[in-house]
Amino acid sequence: MRSAAKAAATRKRCAAEPAWVLRLYVAGATPKCVTAFANLKSICEEHLKGQYRIEVVDLLVSPQLAKGDQILAIPTLVRKLPEPVRKLIGDLSATERVLVGLNLRPAPPEGRTP
Repeated sequence: MRSAAKAAATRKRCAAEPAWVLRLYVAGATPKCVTAFANLKSICEEHLKGQYRIEVVDLLVSPQLAKGDQILAIPTLVRKLPEPVRKLIGDLSATERVLVGLNLRPAPPEGRTP
């Protein structure tokens, strides 16, 4: 009976976890960082409604966390899930580029940029 209960708990936990885990590295509430968060939230609400979790890491508070994801610039968005891990740097205002970078849209044909 224990294994059935354990399997049910695992299924419940997996169902509660979002399909997309996005980590945004910022340095305080600078205008660029605030803009990046607002843009990310808007993109997620439009394209990933109910399937995402955003983790905001303030490097002014926890600078040691930058090493794990090899953060060299801020703001930086790291797509943790689904794998593979992908990184985007900047305020995320170029929506088409963000969608392509997150692999939510295919890249445009050669010679055309979004």
